[in-house]
Amino acid sequence: MAAESIPLGSTIIEDPCKYLHITLNPDGTLTRSPNAFPTTSPDISSKDVPINPANSTWARIFLPKPPPLHPNKLPLLLYFHGGGFILGSPDLAMFHEFCSNVAAELPVLLVSAGYRLAPEHRLPAAYDDGMEALRWVKTVQDDWLRDHADFSNCFIMGSSAGGNMAYHVGLRAAQETDDLSPLKIKGLILHQPFFGGVQRTQSELIQVNDPFFPPCVSDLMWELCLPVGTDRDHTYCNPTAGKDSFSVLEEMGRLGWRVLVTGCDGDQMIDRQMELVKMMEKKGIKVEGRFGAGGFHGLEFVDSSKAKSLKLVLQNFILSEST
Repeated sequence: MAAESIPLGSTIIEDPCKYLHITLNPDGTLTRSPNAFPTTSPDISSKDVPINPANSTWARIFLPKPPPLHPNKLPLLLYFHGGGFILGSPDLAMFHEFCSNVAAELPVLLVSAGYRLAPEHRLPAAYDDGMEALRWVKTVQDDWLRDHADFSNCFIMGSSAGGNMAYHVGLRAAQETDDLSPLKIKGLILHQPFFGGVQRTQSELIQVNDPFFPPCVSDLMWELCLPVGTDRDHTYCNPTAGKDSFSVLEEMGRLGWRVLVTGCDGDQMIDRQMELVKMMEKKGIKVEGRFGAGGFHGLEFVDSSKAKSLKLVLQNFILSEST
């Protein structure tokens, strides 16, 4: 996610670092702007729990108020935030508010898991942290998870770079289903997932001067997060370019997982997202693409009506898998 809110009519972005409010330091690290302080929904409780202190990773857990009565446990939603793998955290206001509202209105017990950021920690560090968060959920002795989460009804979701994470963590999880027990994953939710490639797609060419999230900004993000010496046709960025994950996708299909991919044609990455849907269909995945007209990348974080529409889609998807 490039920014919390960019006014319509913004000028063409000439300096991606300035747009993202970051400074690339000589030692290869980034100086980032501090996170905005979140507000709290009256219909939700939240708390922060460490995952791996050695890596400074942690999670924010969201529980609707009042919590459900035992044994009426809630679907478990593991969520990964956006930020192009170089920005963001669970306490960033836009992600806190989004997760708070999703948990309250669906309802679900939502775990928003943080991960290490690039370029200090290039991919696959974020994917490693995502899998660690999944294993942590099933083993941590947390009373909210123990008392209110239905471990047999688990979903992995992410927005933007988090959608990319949900896909790659899902691939890994499909190979470790026995080790993840009692967690039973029912599906993946990729919300405007962050993908790319060497050759520009038609939607990237059309949105080259997009004031919200143009290709020049995503180019910088991929340059900072991909392994050194690789290009944007690496499978982390472009899952349709290589064949290394195809057999795992087929396993995901055999497991019966469903996948929801959401996006809009005002987002430069819609062609990538639609290509992913087609690839998954060919591999026997029960995948649903929900792509709207207009909009822009990150629309649901700044437009309450679009956020409400997305939550209805999520509710229908999760409830259909919960029956």
